[in-house]
Amino acid sequence: DDIAYVIYTSGSTGKPKGVAVSHRNVVELFANAQPRFGFDGSDVWTLFHSYAFDFSVWELWGPLLYGGTVVVVDYLTSRSPEQFRELVVRERVTVLNQIPSAFYQFAEADRMAGDSAGSLSLRHVIFGGEALDLSQLVRWYDRHDDSSPRLVNMYGITETTVHVSFS
Repeated sequence: DDIAYVIYTSGSTGKPKGVAVSHRNVVELFANAQPRFGFDGSDVWTLFHSYAFDFSVWELWGPLLYGGTVVVVDYLTSRSPEQFRELVVRERVTVLNQIPSAFYQFAEADRMAGDSAGSLSLRHVIFGGEALDLSQLVRWYDRHDDSSPRLVNMYGITETTVHVSFS
């Protein structure tokens, strides 16, 4: 029950505030996710989001806990969907964590790249941080099978930990 970290909320419901998140909440997050995802040492994850955003807790500690690899995405690459897609292909990323608005841009870059720009190795795309608009996924499904990679919408409030729901 000791505090693992303190992080500030976005302030979407008012004034931003510091939230103390316990070790228990972080450990429970990963313990409950493991049976659903089957993360292991062969997985390659990106650390795309700022460490000031709680999504980064999932992106950093997930691969370290399961023996996988963390690819730290530099700021300029994170702002270029085309360069980010190239990095995902080059590093053979298997677990991609994105806020939906960033993924829509990634999906468009993937569509524009076509098949000649290298194939993706993704097993899971995990959404969080904002509402997912399912209609925006049509372009993705036009190019990719509906079961691989698996797209998962997760949500959680900073006060609990990164994710608390799964769909």
